[in-house]
Amino acid sequence: MRGLKIFSGQANPALAREICNYLKFPSPGRITVGKFPDGENYCKIDEDVRGRDVFLIQPTSPPVNDHLMELLIMIDSCKRASAARVTAVMPYFGYARQDRKDEGRVPITAKLVANVITRAGADRVLTMDLHAPQIQGFFDVPVDHLYAAPVLNKHFRDMEIPADQMVIVSPDEGSIKRAIGHVKRLGGPLAIVDKRRASPLVTKQANIIGGPVDGRVALMFDDMISTAGSICGAARAVHAAGAREIHVAATHAVFCGEALQRLQEAPITSVVITDTIALKAELSLPKIRVCSVAPLLAEAIKRIHHDQSISQMFVESDEPESA
Repeated sequence: MRGLKIFSGQANPALAREICNYLKFPSPGRITVGKFPDGENYCKIDEDVRGRDVFLIQPTSPPVNDHLMELLIMIDSCKRASAARVTAVMPYFGYARQDRKDEGRVPITAKLVANVITRAGADRVLTMDLHAPQIQGFFDVPVDHLYAAPVLNKHFRDMEIPADQMVIVSPDEGSIKRAIGHVKRLGGPLAIVDKRRASPLVTKQANIIGGPVDGRVALMFDDMISTAGSICGAARAVHAAGAREIHVAATHAVFCGEALQRLQEAPITSVVITDTIALKAELSLPKIRVCSVAPLLAEAIKRIHHDQSISQMFVESDEPESA
């Protein structure tokens, strides 16, 4: 791993330390990040990076703008210090839901953020479970897109739920492809919650398509939980259909607004998330289980550094290839 340097911003230093442990690094590189009294971000790389292969670990999680700006400044610091290559490791890519114009006179902010990261000097991007996979095309540099599915699937395999007592649930039509992937690896039938939008802020989960659900353990997968309105509505619909247990799994635990209250009150047995976003103590619940994606990200960093295939990681684990 000669020539490799790993630095962390303030968004998720615990994940960076886990990645370094996996790679047998003593700790992330020395870096000073903070704010001036007027609120401007500040950064200084406290060790030599000239000619090095640098990886900056910084999910753009809430507060999104602060973490994004910090990432841009870290990228610029490394480029001006003559780093040979800078990879922005963004386990969670903020602004991903603003990926298209669904009405007039609105921006495509995901593309704007991709442009800014590229212009700041990032040579490539490593990310995980983008809200829309086509966001990879917004970048003018190589993007390695990883999937948390192997980590989540392992959690449920360890629960040893018989396939004839399980049902994989897609919380809406947009998550069907993801749910089918889990069906192939975990078994059980597929059920789809028919979600109808009553207004821009309100959705209704009316019908269950497929199944059966009655008397089974329902495993519901999504890419993120933000306000938890949709996932809790889907859980109530599945519970009304007779599911005896409901386990919700998501890669990114954004948890904003009334998310925790909704998850606590919903008929959900457990909420399985990953550590792409640092989970604050005040945002935790007894039913929340956290699975680490640090080994997955660390293996990807090692393969990028050695110019090896990333897709092979998923072929070997029988999961979808990364792009």
